[in-house]
Amino acid sequence: MAATSEPRLKITYATLRNDNEQLHASYDAGLATARGELGGTHGVYISGEWRPARETFEKRSPIDGALVGHFASGTRADVREAIAAAHAAAPGWARTPWLERIAIMRRMADLISERQMELAALMAIEVGKNRLEALGDVEETADLIRYYCDQIEVNDGFDRPMGNLGDSTVHTRSVLKPHGVWAVISPFNFPMALSGGPAGGALAAGNAVVYKPSSDAPMCGVKLAEIADLAGLPRGVFNMVSGPGGVVGAELQENDAVDGLLFTGSFEIGFDSIFKTFSKRFPKPVIVEMGGKNPAIVSAHADLEEAAEGVVRSAFGYGGQKCSACSRVYVQAEVYEEFLDQLVAKTKAITIGDPTDRRNWLGPLVNAEALAKYEVAVADARRDGRILYGGKWLSGAAYPSTLYVAPTIVVDLPPEHRIWHDELFVPLVAVGKVQSLDEAFERANETIYGLTAGFFSEDREEVARFEEAIEAGVIYINRRAGATTGAWPGIQPFGGWKGSGTTGKASGGLYYVQQFMREQSQTLVD
Repeated sequence: MAATSEPRLKITYATLRNDNEQLHASYDAGLATARGELGGTHGVYISGEWRPARETFEKRSPIDGALVGHFASGTRADVREAIAAAHAAAPGWARTPWLERIAIMRRMADLISERQMELAALMAIEVGKNRLEALGDVEETADLIRYYCDQIEVNDGFDRPMGNLGDSTVHTRSVLKPHGVWAVISPFNFPMALSGGPAGGALAAGNAVVYKPSSDAPMCGVKLAEIADLAGLPRGVFNMVSGPGGVVGAELQENDAVDGLLFTGSFEIGFDSIFKTFSKRFPKPVIVEMGGKNPAIVSAHADLEEAAEGVVRSAFGYGGQKCSACSRVYVQAEVYEEFLDQLVAKTKAITIGDPTDRRNWLGPLVNAEALAKYEVAVADARRDGRILYGGKWLSGAAYPSTLYVAPTIVVDLPPEHRIWHDELFVPLVAVGKVQSLDEAFERANETIYGLTAGFFSEDREEVARFEEAIEAGVIYINRRAGATTGAWPGIQPFGGWKGSGTTGKASGGLYYVQQFMREQSQTLVD
């Protein structure tokens, strides 16, 4: 949508409010625009041109099965052409003065913000996010790009003088330079932020990019390519090829002309299929951002209403389809039953249905595979524990597809049960009773993952113990807006420890954009 003279609303995950009439009127206008864009056929974007697809696949909305469009099912030949275009464009983009580069990238961020309503509506239709979460996803994308540009600017383009050993004829510098061509493979759950964010970091750093969107969110990929084009990125600097991971992703992973690769997705694919195999002839940078099995811990000294609100928002927001979702809760025995009462009451109050409708907080699961995972998890929970609430598929006029399910609370599972340990990516949370905080900390850390964690206590000594003990890259304390979710660029750097990430550097943080560059020490003698 076109920019207006009125101040634009700043929407983040922590400040989302459903009572802003201006916001909803703007979104409804964006939704009308978005619906007019459905049903088309989209190709691949290579070297600044849209090329017709050799083959296509059909994408339908999880909300009601409506056709989103037909999208290019990219071939290995398409990917090789995109890589060749990026390889040809990379040297010129790297030589572009960094001030000029970030001016273009900031223009890209502004275009994303200006089209926020249309993009959020398309995202809701495509992957089933409610309007507020989709709006946050779009604005986070723009702010990630802005933040990486800011980091390059505040660090003077990462070109810094160094010391010498007293000889005034010797001048030394440390310069960070781009690698060349980066592949970016993104997931469905944050289809703009986890596409435009990493691609924006690579581009701002001076690399060319070949981008593969999720096949569950190809329209968001098309829109990101359109905006990159409008922003004025030179031909070949940004390329987009949609299609199956076994073809497009495989070529990006195997092609020697790709200098670095960033993948966001599951541990199984990220670690075993990509991290272990990407570098062949010599080491190359690979950034793998994976999942989480994120715990919340509720102390006997917690505000239980606040804790229950934070857990509901993190466990069931976007149907638990977030790597940061809260999927397990450990509650001290003294307040266990009271906490469960609060949790169930808040879960019962969730409104479910078409997520483009402002009345609904929770929409459908993204696809049939997610539904199958939910059904298996519910069956396991019913067999080995007790379902306190939910555990069913929803049908009726309010649920226009087969992908709507009830948010589910599970108790009485044995500690070794897979539901405590496997990332499920569905709206199901397990709650367990613990006798002490030490037991809670120990159980919270019993996982290969280390992405996010939450803690609720009004005792400062307990808070300090949590901060010292927990093994996670992002932690939140007494956070009503989300026990384990809701990071924002420049506010909460977002990255995982252990099996949740490979570099220890967090997106939206102080050290992220440097990962797309390598250091060169330069010594000049007069």
